[in-house]
Parts: sequence; C-alpha cells; structure tokens
Amino acid sequence: MYTEKKLAENIKVFVMFAFVPLLAFLTVKVIPFAIGVTMTFTDWNGVASSFQFKGFENYIAAFRDAEFWHSMLFTVRYVVCSVVLTNVIAFALALLVSSGVKGQNAFRLGFFTPNLIGGIILGFIWQFIFSRVLVYVGKEAAWDLFANSWLAQPDKAFWALVIVGVWQTSGYMMLIYIAGLTGIPGSLLEAAGLDGASKWQQLIRIKIPLMVPAFTISLFLTLQKSFMVYDTNLSLTQGGPYRSTELIAMHVYNEAFLYQRYGSGQAKAVILFIIVALIAVIQVRAMKRLEVRS
Repeated sequence: MYTEKKLAENIKVFVMFAFVPLLAFLTVKVIPFAIGVTMTFTDWNGVASSFQFKGFENYIAAFRDAEFWHSMLFTVRYVVCSVVLTNVIAFALALLVSSGVKGQNAFRLGFFTPNLIGGIILGFIWQFIFSRVLVYVGKEAAWDLFANSWLAQPDKAFWALVIVGVWQTSGYMMLIYIAGLTGIPGSLLEAAGLDGASKWQQLIRIKIPLMVPAFTISLFLTLQKSFMVYDTNLSLTQGGPYRSTELIAMHVYNEAFLYQRYGSGQAKAVILFIIVALIAVIQVRAMKRLEVRS
C-alpha cells in the first residue's frame, strides 16, 4: 500500500513539473528532428503531397556538391576568425571592466547592448555603414581602403561578416568572463602580489588557469553561434556577390526552401549537425582536460 501511494505521488509530481516540458521538448525538438532525418531519404520538394524514397542519394549528392563544400569551408574560415577574435576581445573587455575603472558598470552595459539587437536589424545597420558611411568617409578622406563598399568585394565582405559577428557577440561573452574573474578569490591574488608577482604574472599563472571553465563555455557558445549564423548573413550580404559569402546555414536554407529540394537540404543539414557536434564534443573534452590539469 505504501509503495503504491509513493508511486502515485511520484507520478503526480512528474505530471505537474516534468510532463509539460518533456512534451514540449519532444514536440519541438525530437519529433521534428526525426522527421527531418527521415526526409533526407526522400525526393520531397517541401510542398508536394507525395514523395519517393531515394535511399542515400541525397547524401551522396551533398558530398559531390562543390557549392556545399565551398560554403562549408567558407563557414569554417568564418568560425575560426570569429571564435578567436570574439573571445580575445571579450576577455580583454572583461579585464577592463573588472579592474575598478571609473564607470565600469556603464561600460559593461554599453559593451553588452549590441547583443540585444536582432540579427536582421543589425545586418541592415551595418550594411548602411559599409555601403554608405564608410564609402563617403573613404572618398572624402582619400582612403582607398574604404573608397568602395566592402560588401561588393568577396574578400572584404568576409571581414565585414566577421566584424559584425564579433561586435554583436563579444559583449555577451564578456559577461561570462566577468563571472569567471569575480569567482577568483581575492586573497589568492593578494598573496601573489605580496610574493612579488606582477599583474602580468598574476594573469598568466593564476587568472587564466582558474578561468578554464569560463573559456570552455564561451568557446562552445561562440562555435555553435558562428556555425549557425543566418540572419546577419541574409541582411548584410544575402550571400553575395555571386554566392561568395554564403555561409552554410544560408546554403542549407536556400537548398531546402528557395530551390525546393527539401530532401537534399535536410541531408546537408544533417551533415552540418554531425560536423558541428563532433567539433563541439572535441572542444569540450579538450577543455575539460585542461580544467583537471589546472
């Protein structure tokens, strides 16, 4: 009797607190993902009422698609630059606004604000800056670097995407690093100072090793966000000129919905998911080892 009553109470607690979130997770994440994987084996165009199973043809076609791998390599290049610059700048900002500088709370707010702007709006703002403001300044000041719009030149358009991504994300990552810095015991730094350690030595030998968990989180978040950039890519360059700045998320979307090759687009999305998951797992495991050593 006691066991049945206990079981009934556990079921009641589960239904009250866990059933709705679990149902939402299954409905929004698991079931659509399963359906998407199933569609990779079909020739569905996204709108037809019927489709045929094609086996692994979509995956084979994806591996043979030069445009897909061009977008993937372009995205990897973008991810490397964005992750490195974002975390370096975010960590530098965290050191600045945690150093006791006057008005540091205002600086924190100012650096974090770009993260609150939506990607579409952010892209249009920077499109205006790159296409109008900088071009005007470049022509008036005779600066060849800004004489023409960066968005019309593939190499410069790449760096425009990186600049916008870093500008938007650095403030958010800064907060993670601030949390890591504030978690370092002040007595430890005071003891190091009394032993003659300089500020630079304290940074290299104490702060950075103790902040490895913060680096783990920040690197994971920036990796995931950089691989999945779509809105900024759409509003800033639209993948141009001539699809030269088409990040992988835009390529997958265009394949599935613009060109109405839903099965092929889903296959490419699954390949992207596997690649990102592998990179994320490797990154987290590597950083966890550093945490243990630290």
